[in-house]
Amino acid sequence: MTEAAGLQPEGFLIIDKPSGATSHTVLRKVAARLGPKVKAGHAGTLDSFATGILVCLFGRYTRLADYFMVAGKSYLATLQFGSETDTLDPTGTVCRTAALPTLAALEAVLPNFRGSIRQFPPVYSAVHVDGKRAYQRVLDGETPAMEERSIQIQGLRLLSFDGQQAVMEIDCSKGTYIRSLARDIGQAAGSCAYLAALRRTASGPFSLADSITPEHVSQNGLRPLSAALAVALDLSVIKLDSDQAAAFRHGRPLLFLPTFQALAAGGKAGVAVFDMDDVFLGIVSGQAGAWSYAFVLAAQL
Repeated sequence: MTEAAGLQPEGFLIIDKPSGATSHTVLRKVAARLGPKVKAGHAGTLDSFATGILVCLFGRYTRLADYFMVAGKSYLATLQFGSETDTLDPTGTVCRTAALPTLAALEAVLPNFRGSIRQFPPVYSAVHVDGKRAYQRVLDGETPAMEERSIQIQGLRLLSFDGQQAVMEIDCSKGTYIRSLARDIGQAAGSCAYLAALRRTASGPFSLADSITPEHVSQNGLRPLSAALAVALDLSVIKLDSDQAAAFRHGRPLLFLPTFQALAAGGKAGVAVFDMDDVFLGIVSGQAGAWSYAFVLAAQL
């Protein structure tokens, strides 16, 4: 979304990330196709071996990453049983082997991994441990103590199992490590496992049908946030008339805008604001009985 030629491109794209490239590499390649020195970020990293949806944000939209990132994710995962790697994925070194599980043993443990569960992130991850990335501590010869965290597995469906590999569909909350899930399912089934392949098929309201490959990126394809998408991202929505929209763009105190005067501000951490033509204006927060700006998409000069 650009307002005039020569202005910083801004908006978002849903990229179908290829295997073998880091999320940062793909983002850099996409940004280069939009123009020189384009500010870019993404909402949720994919490991280099993984493919699928990577939400990429450009220009001032990079400041909205947290709002895009909070959404749940869906994956198609292939688990390899009988061995475990140090990275819990196909790029690592085998560090453990065990007998293969039976189909009955695998099916018996899957209910334990649905709903609210707890998991330890992989040591080869970007999680901070005492101010330092866990993977960096491993590379420095340390053994980081990973803290267990709560996650939600809304869906876990076994599609196939050939005795060695299982293909599963997984719907989960933000912060879920599918590599850890593979490890834990393998152990629970009396074996061991690592994540052999992973494809992200959905991120919040976005599916693979919304995605494009990096080679097909253009400025004309940049998408703005709409009111419907804001609701799908679990944001509340407020629409302003033209006079109030102009005041909002210029950062006028919200207590002077009639729409906000009439709305209770309690407990609204993220509210997306649009004009009557569905043009995105920014994000506000209603806390402690008062409205405040979180982000304003003022007109580019």
